[in-house]
Amino acid sequence: MIIGLTGPNASGKGEAGLYIKSKGYGYISLSDILREEAARSNIEPIRENLIRLGNDLRRKKGASFLALLAIEKLDDSKNYIIDSIRNPAEVEELKELKKFILIGVDAATETRFKRSLRRKRPGDAETLEEFIKKEEKENKTGAENQQLKKCLSMADTIIINDSTIEKLKGKIDEAIKENNPQKA
Repeated sequence: MIIGLTGPNASGKGEAGLYIKSKGYGYISLSDILREEAARSNIEPIRENLIRLGNDLRRKKGASFLALLAIEKLDDSKNYIIDSIRNPAEVEELKELKKFILIGVDAATETRFKRSLRRKRPGDAETLEEFIKKEEKENKTGAENQQLKKCLSMADTIIINDSTIEKLKGKIDEAIKENNPQKA
């Protein structure tokens, strides 16, 4: 089984990914692939730079380029979690895999903003207004751009992460059970 994760900034994708990884799944992050490319290119790996780099790579090498790099890392005999899916072409490419399901993780904007303040990543917004403006940029249409809302709409299941980590884990377990392509 291959589980993809998508959703907006600070929705809980990282927590979801870590939980699924703890269940024995291999972990691949499209953001980590971008960070590796940023390191090779001497680009500071802050959010804005990674977004720009991802958009540039999609424009030059195709909108599904990051998904193709992730697919190259897969071993058919193992289960995987692919985190940080941000472009519809990535979703479409991954959905070609027989054992793939896409789980969207979401939460209210204010909740996500508070989470981003707590985690204090470089480049994260410092005000709610700035957070909202950054999200608007991340949802521009265009084949090479991030389109988080569109990716979320393509999910097989959407989990609203509005409570505790334990409840998030329960929702993840339920989503995996309900969408397991190996049952069919």
